[in-house]
Amino acid sequence: MISLSYRNTDENIIGAENGLNVQQEFANYREQIANIITNLNKRKDKPGQWLQWMNLGYNEETVWYVKEYAAMVQGRFDNVLVLGIGGSALGGMAVTEALLKPYWNLLTEEQRNGLPKIFFLDNIDPDSICGLLNILDLKRTLVNVVTKSGSTAETMAQFMIVKNLLEKELGDNYRYNIVATTDKKTGVLRQIAEQEGYKTFVVPDDVGGRFSVFSAVGLLPFALVGLDIDEIMNGIKDMDLALKNTDINENIAAQNALIHYLMDIKKGKNLSVMMPYSSRLKYVSDWYVQLWAESLGKNKDKLGNDIHIGPTPIKALGATDQHSQIQLYNEGPNNKLINFIRVKEFDNTLEIPNIFEYTGIGYLGGKTINRLINAEADATRVALTDYNRPTVTITIDKINGYNIAQLLYMLEIQTAIAGELYNIDAFNQPGVEQAKNYTYALMGRAGYEDSAQTLQEKMAAV
Repeated sequence: MISLSYRNTDENIIGAENGLNVQQEFANYREQIANIITNLNKRKDKPGQWLQWMNLGYNEETVWYVKEYAAMVQGRFDNVLVLGIGGSALGGMAVTEALLKPYWNLLTEEQRNGLPKIFFLDNIDPDSICGLLNILDLKRTLVNVVTKSGSTAETMAQFMIVKNLLEKELGDNYRYNIVATTDKKTGVLRQIAEQEGYKTFVVPDDVGGRFSVFSAVGLLPFALVGLDIDEIMNGIKDMDLALKNTDINENIAAQNALIHYLMDIKKGKNLSVMMPYSSRLKYVSDWYVQLWAESLGKNKDKLGNDIHIGPTPIKALGATDQHSQIQLYNEGPNNKLINFIRVKEFDNTLEIPNIFEYTGIGYLGGKTINRLINAEADATRVALTDYNRPTVTITIDKINGYNIAQLLYMLEIQTAIAGELYNIDAFNQPGVEQAKNYTYALMGRAGYEDSAQTLQEKMAAV
């Protein structure tokens, strides 16, 4: 199991002004946390609660269909192109970056064991889109278009461009190069897929995009590039069992949720930095930023009171961002809680050669890069305590499917518990919908004519 160290949030380490009496707070919130965990598990099967993501680790039917399809298309494609944005892409990017060999898309076919390269088009920058499409052989590319609603403007615009190119190159056979992941029954993409005969997978009901990584949204791309999704599912199930424990002293998701909540409301530390010390975990930070921001940034609580709360997530990468952000974290405003992710065992051991022995860098010789990166992590963590800055450390033994699944699922449960502590709906995103509606109006979507006129007036006034 992954582990959490919260020692450096305690007042005995960083002082009463910036730290918590952690054990006392655990005791104070013990009953509330137990009720939250019990309630979440009771509600997860009820429609409309948006908690079905808690059941994804047990969805053997989806796993079977995904594995069957991946086996069926194996060897037919050189590339997988995922069209999606936000939760439709970030989880896939985080997991594939972590679990595939580094620089996967630069490896030869032999080095990839005949498996395809994978690309995520998660934005609508025209230069990036054209650049990628210019280098892909679309005849040998499987396009996975991912949107539950089927009306996401960015994703569907990408899809319209790619579909048009595929049709020109492949004629009627283009449909065999498309697989859609969308709503089971409704939406524009579902309608198009059924009319044109695409293979489809389902985004389950009551699973929001940012919680969808372990549905077909993520599992399909993982299987297509050869990741062991059984190992991933086993990690989720074991972590789910551990996080059903209602005792906060035994539940790391509850511990980190409560610490973040109390650091915000009691100590004014409303910035949450996610800083893994592994380049392979870089996109875990990107995924965490969406999970934390969309879930916890809300202007009203469950009672309708105006609150405007939410800890702001920040992504960082160790050791890279020691040279760009740590100066601010040490000497700037003391308003942050830093989450370190530390990897005990890397896949490779890289020794630093014993050269330049009689110079100022000779001390590095004979040691390993592995030792250096973890020394950087430990040194930075201790240095932050010298400045009375709170940190928590999540440790994983090694980067594999089992541990990555545990990490992401733990952060999902942590987010749900934090939402309950703030007494907010952690599963909606009305602030995002407003901008989407304005985009529809500006692009001339039917039904948004009044909004378009109002928006044009607002734009002229600012």
